Amino acid sequence: MRNELIITASILILTACGGSSSDDPAGAAPQPTIADPALEQAAAMFAATAFAPTGGLPALPNLVPTANEFGFAATFSKTGVIDRTGPFFQSLGINGRSCSSCHIQGEGWTITPSGVQQRFETTDGNDPIFRLVDGSNSPKADVSTVEARRTAYSMLLNKALIRVGIGIPDGAEFELVAVDDPYGYASAKELSLFRRPLPTANMDFLSTVMWDGRETILDPAGVDCVLGTTNCFATLHFTLGNQTNSATVGHSEAPLPISDLQRKAIVDFQTDLFTAQIFDRDVGYLTSQNARGGVVALSSEAFYFGINDTLIGDYRTQAPFTPTAMKMYEAWTSASPDLSIGNAQLRDRVAAARNAVARGQTLFNAKPIQIRDVKGLNDALAIPTIPGTCTTCHNSPNVGNHSVPLPLDIGLADASRRTPDMPLYTLRHKTSGATVQTTDPGRALISGKWNDIGRFKGPILRGLATRAPYFHNGSAKDLHEAVEFYDTRFGMGLTVDEKNDLVAFLRTL
Repeated sequence: MRNELIITASILILTACGGSSSDDPAGAAPQPTIADPALEQAAAMFAATAFAPTGGLPALPNLVPTANEFGFAATFSKTGVIDRTGPFFQSLGINGRSCSSCHIQGEGWTITPSGVQQRFETTDGNDPIFRLVDGSNSPKADVSTVEARRTAYSMLLNKALIRVGIGIPDGAEFELVAVDDPYGYASAKELSLFRRPLPTANMDFLSTVMWDGRETILDPAGVDCVLGTTNCFATLHFTLGNQTNSATVGHSEAPLPISDLQRKAIVDFQTDLFTAQIFDRDVGYLTSQNARGGVVALSSEAFYFGINDTLIGDYRTQAPFTPTAMKMYEAWTSASPDLSIGNAQLRDRVAAARNAVARGQTLFNAKPIQIRDVKGLNDALAIPTIPGTCTTCHNSPNVGNHSVPLPLDIGLADASRRTPDMPLYTLRHKTSGATVQTTDPGRALISGKWNDIGRFKGPILRGLATRAPYFHNGSAKDLHEAVEFYDTRFGMGLTVDEKNDLVAFLRTL
């Protein structure tokens, strides 16, 4: 059976079939769409077993497709196989959870609302992900009945948000003077912060671990140092080992730290994993016509601390920063009809769609953004307006994260963007008396610094199509809303066509 599944997953034959587009006017003739029955069949066969939080197949081959809204993603491991027998998949605490409870291969190695909802309905809200320690809106919530659990776990169910409890550190420059928590729990001792679990694939590209960087450990003897400063950091493996233990003790409620061997096994498993979109229903395979999308190319993408750094330039080559950081789809800039597609009408639609992806990539690299009021950037450089592009912050080539630690406040946690399901905290500077309201102080709860309020790291962008909603708080339900946020926040003046082109590009990552 396992060999049959591998064969099925390996048969990737591009096939055109009839269908209708949601963009077609009512009553219009059906438009041909691009499809791959082998991918559909392989994804369906694996979805019921291989991607379950527990159980399923003991090992999966590379490049097994997983379906999402736009097409298919896949995972590639440097070891050649995704071994599901190691400690990443084992319950190492007392509440039944493993790392894989919140990091599902079929959901971009994180979790999604639809996946969480399915688990709730299947188990009446008793799956290990539903635990009071952090799955519920409050650790004191009523979970005595199915309906009570549905209410208690609403943030997890609706936005796939985990509650992170962090108090204001001793010696902080600020204090908590008011709390508006709809769940009646948060205090200065433990603020309730609702955040998306970050993916546990593509971690070899990380310069910062966790949204607030709390697991990125300073080390004077470290070799990864921000040029021109004394900020040096421990190795990624050490940092991830520490984070793995913290997660097991915290989220899985392990009574004792996990062993060094368990830490190493989990870190090795994670850093060998890469995930990305491989097939888009509008453009087909993301390697067609010499494009360099997909996960195999991603797994060999160059990355090191300080690559293409925005402020200093490349740490190793000394080359100046280039905003042209995304180059996967240069071959589609003037894509001609793909003659391997038999249907002439479909060839034209695919060529147009591939042109749109290339235009979106160009916009990502080159569309001017006047960067204003971003803490960690404008204030640090004492420049009120910085001319930039998307790659000013997403500078790692063909990956999209920042290549050195640079937490930024782009306003996502501002009181003006608060939704009723989020707590709101009023913080006051102990010296100046200034106050600010935020749904999440971010980096400030680690550093204790007033200027760090609302600052978060940017995530790796590869595999976006699989893991909506977006931003640390799930405030953008889809890619259109994410693009709309930036257009509004920075006054980019994007046209409707430009927004669509950017989404076309982002969904192929």
